[in-house]
Formats: sequence, structure tokens, C-alpha cells
Amino acid sequence: MIELEGVPELIDPVMVAAFEGWNDAGDAASTAVAHLEREWKGEVFAALDAEDYYDFQVNRPTVFMDGGVRKITWPTTRLSVVRVGGEKPRDLVLVRGIEPSMRWRSFCNELLGFAHELGVELVVILGALLGDTPHTRPVPVSGVTSDPDLARRMDLEETKYEGPTGIVGVLQEACTHAGVPAVSLWAAVPHYVSQPPNPKATLALLNRLEDLLDLRIPQGELPEDARAWQVGVDQLAAEDSEVAEYVQTLEEARDTAELPEASGEAIAREFERYLRRRDVGPPGGKPRPSSGGSKDDEEGPED
Repeated sequence: MIELEGVPELIDPVMVAAFEGWNDAGDAASTAVAHLEREWKGEVFAALDAEDYYDFQVNRPTVFMDGGVRKITWPTTRLSVVRVGGEKPRDLVLVRGIEPSMRWRSFCNELLGFAHELGVELVVILGALLGDTPHTRPVPVSGVTSDPDLARRMDLEETKYEGPTGIVGVLQEACTHAGVPAVSLWAAVPHYVSQPPNPKATLALLNRLEDLLDLRIPQGELPEDARAWQVGVDQLAAEDSEVAEYVQTLEEARDTAELPEASGEAIAREFERYLRRRDVGPPGGKPRPSSGGSKDDEEGPED
């Protein structure tokens, strides 16, 4: 039994998890959870024993100086909690770590033990994969679940994937078998520009999470970083005619495939997000007046 000390009683808690490694193209998913921790000042309350799950020849510890004393940081998975303010406050349990090297079932069971003790009502796992998507278009983010009822209720896809999987897929199935509602959000990162960071994909994941949980996530400098990232990739692509031609081919395929969605559900989703950002002030603050607009209402790249 996991006993937690120093953690207050949580309000409608949702667990949001991301893991570096195979499921984290461009570091988009792990950076999204790190952003939530930073913006909401998350406090770490637990860490899994690194000896149980990691091969230190694959994920090596790091040495650093702290006040003249040498210390070691071990690669592991840590849990923190943040409270999202507003008219309907709720808590997020943030899980950020590295895909384990071994004992995946025990790893998932330990995380589920925390979820049970904290009364978590939903687990959302963030991931990012390489795809044939152009960097010039909104980042595709798919929401999938193994629960048919949850898929209908939250407008998600019921996963039909078969093949190799990572810790995201294993944890989602562990949640399903344990009776814990679980969703995975996947951002598609252009395979021709896969180097981290990818702030545009990170922002897209956070926007989709915002829609899923019906809350407002402070974006900080992410919109500006996403625009700068796209400008930089534009410049690199322009210097290579073959890359530029390939990007144009991807753009044409994407535009053709998504034209029906762009005229319907996607527009409605973006309009709902606009209204939420216009009517809600800073997290924990007072709502803004419902009339009028400002530069604060503008957004960066969409999902």
C-alpha cells in the first residue's frame, strides 16, 4: 500500500503523464508536462525508485555542484501536484519521467497505486510521434482511448492500433484493466525536423488538453517560441529545393484530406477556445468582462 504524506485532499484530480524516450518525438510531450509544472509551480511529492526501473548505462545519472558539494541526480519518474484556480478549481497530478528500461508492469502498477490513493478520476497520457505532416500547418493531435463509453462521451477515437508499443500504450491498457478511465493524446511531429525542442507540438498538446479538461492553461512564451520555431524551419527548408518541394507535397495532401474538418468541428473547437480565453482571466483570478478584445486574446499556432 502506498502511503502519501503532506499531500492535501485533492479536488476532482486528473493525472497527466508524459515520458521521455520512444513516445516523445521532439520532446513535445515531456516539455508539455514540464510547462504545467513551471506555470503552476508544481510541488514534487513522490519519486519512483530509479534502481527498480532504469538501466543506468542507457539513462546515466548526472553529477552537479550544490553549494560546493557534489551531488548526483538519478534518472527516474517524479510526481507533483498543482491546483488550477478559477470558479471551479481542480487538481492535476503531474507525472514526468523517462520511459523505464525494465519491469514495465510493476512501473504501471506503482503509478496506478498513486492514482488510487489520490482519488484520480481520469488519466491523460501525452505522447508525440514522427509523421508525414508539414511544419507549416497546425499540428495534428489525436485523442484515443480503449474505453468505448469514454470515446463516445469525450469525442475520442477508440484505438485500433496493433503493433509495437511504448510505455504510453502499456500504461493506458493498465489503466483500462484497472477500471481507471484513460486517454492518450498524440501530437504528430514532422519527421524531417524531429530534433527537440518542438514548441509548436508542445503548444498543440496543451491546447488539446485544455479542450479535453475544459480548463485554461497559461501559455507563457510558448506561442512566441512556436512562431520562432516555424520561421527557423521555413528558412532551413527554403535553402534546400528538394526539402521545399517535399514540404509543398505534404501541404497539398494535408489540405485536401482535412478540408471537411476545417469547415466544421475544427472551427467550432477553435471558437470555443477563443471564448474561454476571452471570458476567463488569469488562473485563479477574476473573469474578464465578456465584451471587447485585447492582444491577450490572440493565440499562436493551433492544434
